[in-house]
Amino acid sequence: MSASGAIDAAWAISRSEGNDTSEVSPNCHTHAKAKTCPCVVALEHLRKAGMGLIRTLRSVATFSVPTLSRQKRRFERAANIADLRLIAKRRLPHGIFDYIDGAAEDEITMRRNSAAFQQYEFVPRVLRNVADIDTRTLFLGRTLKTPLLFSPTGFTRIAHSQGELSVARVAARHGLPYCLSTLSTRSIEEVAAVSNGPKWFQVYVWRDRVLLKDMLARAQASGYEAIMITVDTAVLGRRERDVRRGFTLPPKLGLGTIVDGITHPAWTWDFIRNEPITFSNITDPNASSAGTAVNLSNFISEQFEPALSWDDLEWFRANWNGPIILKGVQSVADAVLAQKYGIDAVALSNHGGRQLDSAPAPLDLLAPVALATGGTLPLICDGGIRRGSDIVKAIALGASACTLGRSYLYGLGAAGEPGIDRVLTMLTDDMTRTMALCGVRTISEITPELLSLVPTGRI
Repeated sequence: MSASGAIDAAWAISRSEGNDTSEVSPNCHTHAKAKTCPCVVALEHLRKAGMGLIRTLRSVATFSVPTLSRQKRRFERAANIADLRLIAKRRLPHGIFDYIDGAAEDEITMRRNSAAFQQYEFVPRVLRNVADIDTRTLFLGRTLKTPLLFSPTGFTRIAHSQGELSVARVAARHGLPYCLSTLSTRSIEEVAAVSNGPKWFQVYVWRDRVLLKDMLARAQASGYEAIMITVDTAVLGRRERDVRRGFTLPPKLGLGTIVDGITHPAWTWDFIRNEPITFSNITDPNASSAGTAVNLSNFISEQFEPALSWDDLEWFRANWNGPIILKGVQSVADAVLAQKYGIDAVALSNHGGRQLDSAPAPLDLLAPVALATGGTLPLICDGGIRRGSDIVKAIALGASACTLGRSYLYGLGAAGEPGIDRVLTMLTDDMTRTMALCGVRTISEITPELLSLVPTGRI
């Protein structure tokens, strides 16, 4: 409103309040500086009314500082992991996002991993004094603040330049185990240098046992507490999103790749300002330029051991002094065998649906495996966790802990290290709230009686 318009409005208000304005025209502004002018009196009323309005608003609301960055605004408003996934989808080149987000063939297993949680509803109890919720749990001799583990993911730096270092730092700050992948883009030693938290090392069983033994020795020397042997990769699954995109690891440069990079400048700028990405734990003794991702990719693809059997576990016992976890168990029979062979824990996992499509969802295996192993074998639910309520359901069915994989990659892709922190905060807050609303105060109180199958037709 112009100064003239403001005084006109003031004049009208003053007149309505009974002030004498007979000698002052609505358009008379010559008296504006006179204290007795009705216009000035009316403006003072407006000022006081405005101040009163501000005081009223302050009593019931706070004023937010506007965020200029659209990307930052989206991140601040993200309510759940699905929102962070959408932010990552906008920020990352299409091929990169699909590599993280996709799975094998028709992606049936990946969808079922998450959908399995919808089969169950809670049977909440009330009047249980939930003033203090304790999410601590004991796992492999360590007390964890919450039953969550950071799963191994390969080539993590394609989401953000800090890659595994960011994941390790977040895990360490919260005292949670981080499992570094054999195919990581930061080395065993680099991760150990930034993390004083519990660290595990994930192992692919390769033909070259000398190289494998060397990695185990490096992990032991760097303070890694356990190894996680991946047993569902006798051959690699066919990830058809990657086929359609022409996406490979390492990525092959072409016109489509260049255009993808140009249209995602934030990711591209982060990528080109940092050192080249490579498989940091591996060197090919026969490669002319050992250490580069291009030379190592063919070497790695030849190293997967399809002849892996239960007898190979004896070799690991001889070359590793610490707990051994099997990742990729997908049947009750194999979980029973793992217990027989003295395995310390089992991760019920289908590799996030990235290997065998139509494999069982980990959640569906929990109860029968727990029953068959007498409840004495620690079980990890690896796959499909998107909410804290999912963690509570998994524990009720027999899990000792759950893992993050894709979830933290969505956070990393969306906002780097703060994105991973945000994912963990979302899950832990959601878990605590779910426990309170269900009337349980500790992990030990989360039992099968807390759940009921949703009647057919309501899912």
